[in-house]
This record gives sequence, structure tokens and C-alpha cells, in this order.
Amino acid sequence: MATSNKRKQLTLFLSTEEAKGIEQIRRRYNRVQYDLIPAHITLCREDEIENWAIIEQNLASLQQLPIIIHLDSVKRFAEGKGVLIPAKEKNKAFDQLRHTILKGAIKQPRKHHAHLTLMHPRNSTCTDATFSKIQALALPKYLVFDTITLIEQENGGVWQKLKTYTNF
Repeated sequence: MATSNKRKQLTLFLSTEEAKGIEQIRRRYNRVQYDLIPAHITLCREDEIENWAIIEQNLASLQQLPIIIHLDSVKRFAEGKGVLIPAKEKNKAFDQLRHTILKGAIKQPRKHHAHLTLMHPRNSTCTDATFSKIQALALPKYLVFDTITLIEQENGGVWQKLKTYTNF
């Protein structure tokens, strides 16, 4: 009998309006990832939210949204195969949000650099020509998030939204 491999994460999905241009890039250059999950910034990875009772309690009392994440210039990563838009280095709102959510669940939360992946190296390869085209596009300078979504992926399939937290 095959065992199920499930992953859960807390995610910040782009609003419909903010996602329009980003999703066009993802659909054109990374269709596999586009089909698996909408444009997003990962807030907390699966290993960070294992103590779900504390995490959910922290989410219930959260009063820090909306947050604004200021973005830097588009960059290649993973030996040039992937493309992302990193957040600016100083990202106090994102760091504080993570700290509040993970308080009491993890002794020493790791530093997580917010980013928006345009081309995931697992299922796409960026060429110099593609990167030049992406660089020439009008990309957002910042994103506003007012919800947090718990998502789950089973056996590498499409990510499913389990619960959205909006009562902040």
C-alpha cells in the first residue's frame, strides 16, 4: 500500500488584480508550477507549523494584517534555471508576522526571505532570452496581503486551500 506524502504551508496569495501580470509570466514560462499553485509568497513552511495548535491560536489573535512587502529586482537562482522576485532585504512587516505566528511553536525561527517565484527550477529552465523578456516587463514594486491561507499538497499534486484567515 502506497503512503501519502502531504505537505502543509501558510501562504500569502496575491490578490486577483496584483496577480494578473505575474500569472501571465508564470503561465507562459512555467506552466507546470502555474497549474500546481497560484502566485504566492510562502509565509511558513511545513516543518515550521508542525505544532498546529499553537500556530492556530497565534493566527486567531493576529492583528498585523494587512502587510506590505516591497519587492526588489527580478533575479535568477538555482544555477540560472529559476526566476524570482525577492523582497527587499529590510522586510520588518513580513519578519514580524512570521515571528508572531511561530511564537511558542518554534524556539528559534529561521530567517525566511520572502520571494515570489516566477519560474521554479524543478519544472522549468530559464534561458538568457527568457530572462531578458521578463526583466523588460513592468513588475510590481510592492504587494499588499490581507489574508493568510493554510494550503496542502498531496503526493506532488495541486495545492488545495484548507482554510483562509481573514479576521484580523
